[in-house]
Amino acid sequence: MKPRRTRIMTNTPASQDKQLLDSVRELLTQSRQKVVTTVNTVMVQTYWQIGYLIVEHEQQGESRAEYGKALLKELSQSLTAEFGKGFDMTNLRFMRSVYQAFPIRDALRLELSWTHYRMLSRIDNEQARQWYVNESIEQSWSSRALDRQIGSLYYERLLSSKEKQPVLEEAGQKTTSLATSSKDYLRDPYIFDFLGLPSGSLQESELEQALIENLQKFLLELGKGFAFVERQQRISTDDGDYYIDLVFYNFHLKCFLLIDLKMHRLTHQDVGQMDMYVRMYDEKKRRADDNPTIGLILCTENNHTVAKYSVLNDNANLFASKYMTELPSEEELRLELERERELLQERMNYETLGAK
Repeated sequence: MKPRRTRIMTNTPASQDKQLLDSVRELLTQSRQKVVTTVNTVMVQTYWQIGYLIVEHEQQGESRAEYGKALLKELSQSLTAEFGKGFDMTNLRFMRSVYQAFPIRDALRLELSWTHYRMLSRIDNEQARQWYVNESIEQSWSSRALDRQIGSLYYERLLSSKEKQPVLEEAGQKTTSLATSSKDYLRDPYIFDFLGLPSGSLQESELEQALIENLQKFLLELGKGFAFVERQQRISTDDGDYYIDLVFYNFHLKCFLLIDLKMHRLTHQDVGQMDMYVRMYDEKKRRADDNPTIGLILCTENNHTVAKYSVLNDNANLFASKYMTELPSEEELRLELERERELLQERMNYETLGAK
């Protein structure tokens, strides 16, 4: 009697399902990457070409400085009206700068995004600029990683150090957490501007974004003169772009209110950042008949909220007595954030259990 052989199932329904999932996942990942590459290539080349056209046109003017300034203002107004806010004067100046820094179109490295090129165009040293280009590609630096390396004078430190290895290791450690993915890249505000799409949330956690949404509703429901202006409002400067979580206007106080939500305890960096936001807003957005802009920082960690106000004017104390009667108290904000955070956390936990 022959021994009974045990049949080994090598292709069970479960394994077939796993193979199908893996195949579809790989296809979607590759397709997303193709979208990233295509959009990035077209955007960089288009903005470079716009920079070229601006420079060529400026050279026809009698007084380059004055002519160029007037030209950019008129061009920005026309393009913004037709194509959206991605063509403000700051971005047009960067298009011109990128062309001037990289005058040979065929030399553009399309592995780099428009944000990379904006940062690189600010580097005056041509040798350093090209070095950062090569390193960004070889090390797969995200734009945030490149910004960190430029800001820390990585090239200069490496050049002047006798012991290169510690500098290299430190750079590797600091940039690992700044890596980006195609998902993050497709949420880049420049992509939204270029494609004419409405701006989405900018690399925020689901919890943080939900808290911002509920905070917006909470302030509007107070009925104390708040008018919603914009979420994730971008303020552009020659040195870069900054994003404010929430912007309101209060008709009783006749001033703008800027809100920045932090998912940690208050730090001096947070205060300094808000102070900068307020100063920039007063310079770029505040009208002559508006009162000074108010900056409000909300920090939430372990159900603890800290609210700090920044009013930059000579009679801050007098104005403070006015706005404290209109804005919600620190206790009201603390309770609202705690309540919403608990509800959102419960919902997320429920969805996680339901998915198992």
